Amino acid sequence: QVQVAESGGGSVGVGGSLRLSCVASPDPWYNVICMAWFRQTPGQGREGVARVCSGRDPRYADSVKDRFTVTQDVDENIVYLQMNNLKPEDTGVYTCAASNRRATLTFPFAQHEYDRWGQGTQVTVSS
Repeated sequence: QVQVAESGGGSVGVGGSLRLSCVASPDPWYNVICMAWFRQTPGQGREGVARVCSGRDPRYADSVKDRFTVTQDVDENIVYLQMNNLKPEDTGVYTCAASNRRATLTFPFAQHEYDRWGQGTQVTVSS
């Protein structure tokens, strides 16, 4: 079964940058179509942050547009989330997810369409 694992979280000050990485282990029976980053902030539910499909068609939550960039090394099945100009409201647990469902092409942040989830990595932005 495909395993998903994140790395790269940490603590930064306002305006700082972090890069998160997510690796999906290969599985000949599971064709990853899209991978996405979600986050859970204190007191809030989990929300979609960024999504990419086979290295293309990146989508972003409005709150992170122009600050975050999602890219994918398709050959290695690694997804990166470059986060710049971080704000205190970006603090939370960031979780990577993979999906083999085409619905994620149309609905990038439909959480029920992702069935492989990582453990999450903490990002803390202090003012």
